[in-house]
Amino acid sequence: MMRQMAHIIPYYRSTAIRLSASAPLRLICIMVFILVALSSFAQEERGLTRDGNKLFTKGKYPDAEAAYKKALEKKNNFPEAIFNLGDAIYKQKRYDDAIAQFELAAKTFKDPKQKAQAYHNLGNAQLDKEEYEKAVDAYKQALKLNPADRDTRYNLAYANAKLRKEQQQNQQNKNNKNNKDNKDQNKDNKDQDKKDQQGKGDKDKKDNKDQKDKDQQGKGDKDQKKPGEQPKLTKEQAEKLLEALKAEEQKAQDKMQKKAAKPADVQIEKDW
Repeated sequence: MMRQMAHIIPYYRSTAIRLSASAPLRLICIMVFILVALSSFAQEERGLTRDGNKLFTKGKYPDAEAAYKKALEKKNNFPEAIFNLGDAIYKQKRYDDAIAQFELAAKTFKDPKQKAQAYHNLGNAQLDKEEYEKAVDAYKQALKLNPADRDTRYNLAYANAKLRKEQQQNQQNKNNKNNKDNKDQNKDNKDQDKKDQQGKGDKDKKDNKDQKDKDQQGKGDKDQKKPGEQPKLTKEQAEKLLEALKAEEQKAQDKMQKKAAKPADVQIEKDW
């Protein structure tokens, strides 16, 4: 389980500007007025931030959020208020808003350790959103700025473990999907093969039927005499037919011979 969030209770240092003894009295008065005004504004934003911290400690996160926002109305780039506002929002599980605040705090802070805290909390928010790769990057940034932070190192290891598990699960899901796609493809191929085989069987049956019908028709045609086709004769029938033809031919020759032997008509002159 990831470790705690970082939370800042700001520490402020007072500053003073020294003026030379020869400075004009009017300039001194103006400088004093400006310092007092700035101090007054600073006290307001700091006071509101402290109020927010007290409410945050009591677990009143919406009230703490409101106090930090009021502090930022006084000074919109006040880094402690920006950072702690992110904490209050994070506690209310509004992780996207919290991420925006921590990113802004990381840009606003000048101190490396405070920047590291901002990146640490940024990683926590991304971890809760299950954005493990982003969380790993945030923790790495935090460790670059503060390598000795043990909580950040622990959370980095935790996020890396979550990231590896997610990658393995994604790979498993991808493999399962590929296996399913392959099974579906194989089923489609089998169905197509079955369909093709059935179609081939039907075609073979039709071809066989057509050939059978053709053969049957050929047999019928063979049995049935075609017009003009001479019937097949046995040897005995052929000999009888040949003898009959010879007899007919002999008759024809005899007839021709008789006709040739008839005396020719002789023309006799008239006897006047």
